[in-house]
Amino acid sequence: MSETILIIDDEKDMLENCSRILINLGYKCITSSNDEEAIKIIKEKLPDLIVTDLMMPGKGGIELLKEIKNEVSDMLIIIFTAFATIESAVEAVKCGAFDYLPKPFTVDQLKIAVERALNQKRLINENKNLKDQLYELFKFDTIVGQSQEIKNVLEMVKRVSKTDSNILILGESGTGKELIARSIHANSLRSGNPFVPVDCASLPENLLESELFGHEKGSFTGAHISRHGMFESAKGGTLFLDEIGELTPNLQAKLLRVLQEREVRRVGGRSFIDIDIRVISATNKDLGQAIEKKEFREDLFFRLNVISISLPPLRDRADDIPLFCNFFLKGFTAANKKEIHGISDEAMEMLKIYKWPGNIRELKNVIERAVSLSDGGMITSKDLPDNMKISRPKLHLGAPPPLEKGEIGGFEKGISFKDAKEKWLSSFERDYLIKLLKRNSDNITRASEESGIPRMTIYRLLKKHNLESHKNIL
Repeated sequence: MSETILIIDDEKDMLENCSRILINLGYKCITSSNDEEAIKIIKEKLPDLIVTDLMMPGKGGIELLKEIKNEVSDMLIIIFTAFATIESAVEAVKCGAFDYLPKPFTVDQLKIAVERALNQKRLINENKNLKDQLYELFKFDTIVGQSQEIKNVLEMVKRVSKTDSNILILGESGTGKELIARSIHANSLRSGNPFVPVDCASLPENLLESELFGHEKGSFTGAHISRHGMFESAKGGTLFLDEIGELTPNLQAKLLRVLQEREVRRVGGRSFIDIDIRVISATNKDLGQAIEKKEFREDLFFRLNVISISLPPLRDRADDIPLFCNFFLKGFTAANKKEIHGISDEAMEMLKIYKWPGNIRELKNVIERAVSLSDGGMITSKDLPDNMKISRPKLHLGAPPPLEKGEIGGFEKGISFKDAKEKWLSSFERDYLIKLLKRNSDNITRASEESGIPRMTIYRLLKKHNLESHKNIL
């Protein structure tokens, strides 16, 4: 133990005795016999704990206590006095004292009071360090990606983090919806309070209702004690409802009422409990389609979808794949105590052309597997799963088609492979959308069913290619 304790008392013997006891217990001690000197020491030395007499000349113990709290609001203070009364104890605690010790006190009483206070101090510091680490983990520049798609997402995340509006995060499974939700919370005004995640798809309806809203003792078989739910656990913070599209109609109705009234009633309870939370929800479902099929309430959708953020699938972020690979590679090589310095060009090309139905989560698992299997200093194609080792088409050699003057393969001279590829893909997407919508008479739902493209993705692509008013160009 090396904590520093400031002892304040106008009696010299008390200062010497307390100092000797605490030094023998392994603490560092500073002593002061007047309030002005004590305030100066606090500003310069910032001790871990203060023990002070209640009856001091000058300002007096209560006034000194108030002044110390004004200087350092989280300072822990133990008050002791020979004139102990209930009234003085209550007043000291109201003014911020951690503990109250009447004189005369024993060595053990002083020891216990000091240990309790310093344990509380350590806990406060640990919580602060944890919050700082969580902020570092989930701040915006730690979210891997340099593609324009993810830059647009992060720009939106920065704009909404300081608001208190409900947010709906859309994206396929494995695209990092919870990471985005945690980043919003970590950078919000609620970051000092809990982030509580709930997987709406993992529990049956009756258990999920109890999990969300809590229950009273005896409300159902097995409810032996009262229990608060996730809405209460998230007090002052953020409740993250993952896979919100899996909620049953009954739970949708109850959730809607909670969001409207900002109060919750436990299962089997009669009274309502006020809630102060922000709700972030996420789904891999097309909620627009679910609304049309009467599977999801439109009024609940509007409550949840004050602000929406759409996460692009990994197959649309090929430029980000090397970044993710290096990020995961660094973590898994350290965890497995291996020296793997990179990924071969052939293996990286295979990773970039794979479709990634499981998105970032699948890529993470593939890199973990490759690190475990690799017996060299580099990840190669043999370390990747068999389903990624696709055969390459044979090249048909012969006279190339005639090119127009200044063109290379149908693209202007001097254009890079990357730019040519992006230009071709953009042109393909635009032409495909126009023909798809024309065949389906501009009906987005039918177009989604024919193509297998989620409705939200079609809307995003229409916006990307400036085709929102597509009827005018078909």
